[in-house]
Amino acid sequence: MDASVIVVGAGPSGLMLAGELRLAGVDVVVLDRLSARTGESRGIGFTIRTMEVFDQRGLLPRFGEIQTSEAGHFGGLPLNLGSLGSAHKSARTVPQSLTEAVLEAWARDLGADIRRGHEFTAYVEDSDGVTVTATGGDTNLRAQYLVGCDGGRSAVRKAAGFDFPGTPATTELFLADIRGADLSDRMTIERTDKGLVMVAQLGGGVHRVIVGERGTKPTGRRTESPVFSEVADAFKRLTGSDISGAEPLWVSAFSDAAHQVTEYRRGRVLLSGDAAHVHLPAGGQGMNTSIQDSVNLGWKLAAVVHGTASPTLLDTYHDERHEVGRRLLANTRAQSLLILGGEEAGPVRDILGELLDHPEVERLLAARVSGLDIRYQVGGGPHPLLGLRMPQLRLIHDNRNTSSSELLRTGRGLLLDLADNAVLRGRAQGWTDRVDVVTPSSQDLGDHHVPPGTAALLIRPDGHVAWAAPGAHSDLQMALARWFGPARRTRKGQ
Repeated sequence: MDASVIVVGAGPSGLMLAGELRLAGVDVVVLDRLSARTGESRGIGFTIRTMEVFDQRGLLPRFGEIQTSEAGHFGGLPLNLGSLGSAHKSARTVPQSLTEAVLEAWARDLGADIRRGHEFTAYVEDSDGVTVTATGGDTNLRAQYLVGCDGGRSAVRKAAGFDFPGTPATTELFLADIRGADLSDRMTIERTDKGLVMVAQLGGGVHRVIVGERGTKPTGRRTESPVFSEVADAFKRLTGSDISGAEPLWVSAFSDAAHQVTEYRRGRVLLSGDAAHVHLPAGGQGMNTSIQDSVNLGWKLAAVVHGTASPTLLDTYHDERHEVGRRLLANTRAQSLLILGGEEAGPVRDILGELLDHPEVERLLAARVSGLDIRYQVGGGPHPLLGLRMPQLRLIHDNRNTSSSELLRTGRGLLLDLADNAVLRGRAQGWTDRVDVVTPSSQDLGDHHVPPGTAALLIRPDGHVAWAAPGAHSDLQMALARWFGPARRTRKGQ
């Protein structure tokens, strides 16, 4: 084997997966067809859940000063994200180029082998692994598993024959980051009977401009990026303003097409990120969901590679993230109607605007676009946190202040013994090679995120609660075995 895992694609999902695998001690090779990062920044921020995930890996300081906000939107209708009560806010104006640079540096620091200028062309799977063919010097590479993180036009997805059903594009939109244009009076979403214009300030005199004209259904896939004159012409037709004298930093086109693979795993081949789902990039959910796909997959794939868990654990990756992707496409398609629809969508906007005056409705949609409403099926039980992400707990352990997020930075499972229960700790002994057992000397449950009386919480490496006491019907050891594999064998008396 040249590596345990070969990842194709060095975008956010591929780099996050590489880091997660290396954190777990799995050797990984990342292949990317480009010789260097593009510097393009399709995604420009993080949802609250991605901020939590990055905190769980200690990555936030690597981004420097991050501008955050409690303001969000659903299809252009404003949302107050502060009502969700997270320890974090959403991040604004973090360019995807910086995200990729940070994740690549992290993955390389952990020992990931990232090879640029190596284009995946084919693979062959057998009972022991996969043989990957690539150009650029790596004729054939062997690994146990292959993961396609190579975007919406994924070569891995096509080579493996994944079904990719969905709805075709109805509108083409242009995106351009420009410098030197006075757009201070257009910092909003403008709808006209001819289309849509969105303008956002990115800092440093740079603005992001998105333009969509009605009736511009794509006739086919572009093989090259549009030229800036196309953007400027469309902007002038819709607004009457001329931005042709601005300096374009980069220009792209996208559409409202929505597709999702029917399965995220086929044998030894898995898909993550845009290789598995494409949609209108409403609220930056695409990149954020892609990163979270890889956080869900990484620890599971590592456990299977190490032999501590059965390959059936990988089936839970499909079960959990396919449903997340389905809901993602549903909410972005709904937002597409609100954002791109004309007068016919006005009554829907009006009614939804009235509904958002009700706090419970606003919280529901805020949680949806922030990634905080995801609940995995981890086992029956009445405890309200089961399957949800673990809200950050402030703790004192080993005579120092810490938090549940900091305790997850090892990439291992975490059993929080909140009641100092020696019997509970004893039942977890067979898994301490994979799960950290922590008995804090005090804890701040804060804002009632954790129900009073909660005695223990088993948290997966991706930050989701897999078991809780009291309230889970399953036994702790059953939950440990389900998510972390069988207990290790120990000598008698140990």
